[in-house]
Amino acid sequence: MTSPTTRTEHDSLGPLEVPAHAYYGVHTQRAVNNFPLTGKTIGSIPQLVTALAQVKIAAAQANQELGAIPAEVGEPIIAAAGEIADGALHSEFVVDVIQGGAGTSTNMNINEVVANRALEILGKPRGDYTTINPLDHVNRGQSTNDVYPTALRIALFRAIDPLLSQLRALSQDLRAKAEEFRDVITMGRTQMQDAVPMTFGLAFNAYAHAVEADIAVLEHAREALLEINLGGTAIGTQLNTVAGYTPLVTTHLANITGLPLRSADNLMDATQDTGSFVSISSALKRAAVKLSKFANDLRLLSSGPQAGFGDIQLPAVQAGSSIMPGKVNPVIPEALNQVAYMVCGNDLATTMAAEGGQLQLNAFEPVMFLKLYESVTTLTNAVGMLRDKCIGGITVDAAKLQEQVHRSAGLATVLSPHIGYANAAKIAKEALSTNTSIVELVLRDGLMDEETLTEQLRPSRLANPHGD
Repeated sequence: MTSPTTRTEHDSLGPLEVPAHAYYGVHTQRAVNNFPLTGKTIGSIPQLVTALAQVKIAAAQANQELGAIPAEVGEPIIAAAGEIADGALHSEFVVDVIQGGAGTSTNMNINEVVANRALEILGKPRGDYTTINPLDHVNRGQSTNDVYPTALRIALFRAIDPLLSQLRALSQDLRAKAEEFRDVITMGRTQMQDAVPMTFGLAFNAYAHAVEADIAVLEHAREALLEINLGGTAIGTQLNTVAGYTPLVTTHLANITGLPLRSADNLMDATQDTGSFVSISSALKRAAVKLSKFANDLRLLSSGPQAGFGDIQLPAVQAGSSIMPGKVNPVIPEALNQVAYMVCGNDLATTMAAEGGQLQLNAFEPVMFLKLYESVTTLTNAVGMLRDKCIGGITVDAAKLQEQVHRSAGLATVLSPHIGYANAAKIAKEALSTNTSIVELVLRDGLMDEETLTEQLRPSRLANPHGD
């Protein structure tokens, strides 16, 4: 005799068949049927499922302590949610990340999986909701409107950790390159024209400083994620919670997550406001744009190599053409550029979704989270790729660069305080027309002696004219 492949569950819309083996139930099944959108389920984002489970643990603990649910219900819920927080049953979270309903389907999914696993712990069949009910017990004193945004904030806060680690490591890599190239002189350029001499050490120190500034901005923006609206329920009025629930559930959740979570000063504002997501998105866009500019510089400086700038050489990581033998392309910076473009697009989607909120709730947090999570994780991978495949292997031809500096008319700017503006302009013009070194012309005309000229062109002096 074969076992049935489905079980029948009911909601306010009527009966619906659910896979017999599933830990999820009728509300989840309807969402699966309704939202075949991205193909990316909430179960594919472990940090989100873990955060949702931790919210359910904290809620059950608080409700049990306050007498809102009995221990014989609370303890199995805590045990089931604990297993999920530790990584179990994530395949049961089958709802698409993007969904209508402001995340209700996600909250239903976690409620049903926790309830059915708790029933299993008690030796009861899945779907026996008279014993433990997904809504009356697992969701006691809660609403999607406080559970979902709280879980999103926790998941994003954690997801940003690897990105910050990669950015800090990138900064160190760039500082190491700055030290390696501290005495390598080259021409600084403005508006794509020769400007004044500098060292590549200065250039890479500037890149490192830019990354460090972005780290500080991202860290500051991330702090706002620690303010949560859990306990506010539907619109921030704490409806259907027992007295003392909000501070207690926040304390429990902080202890469970190990994060310094704090309850929002105004729960209604926190329920309808998505400003923290906008700030995170802006910080991510800022970092992506600046990294993309760095990638542009790498592509330009390595161009050629014979017929372009050719100032630096990037590591060759793959063949560059199916028709041009020996061609090597700057594929790592190109990939980084494309990630940056994606992050900028995600920022626009987040901005529009945040603006689209109405009255006491923003229904568009699902797409905000998806775009933010995508930006964070892809940017993390991109920075790791840049570090592993590019930065360490950058090389320069110091002798060639020095010769370029000596021939550049831009060198006249360095020498003009010593030989006068008119003389500097004269030799710069001659250098350009005859392709002669500025150094040769200065010595030829006796404008400076060789010892003084050498001192003025010392790399450390060019990098730091005042010696401080």
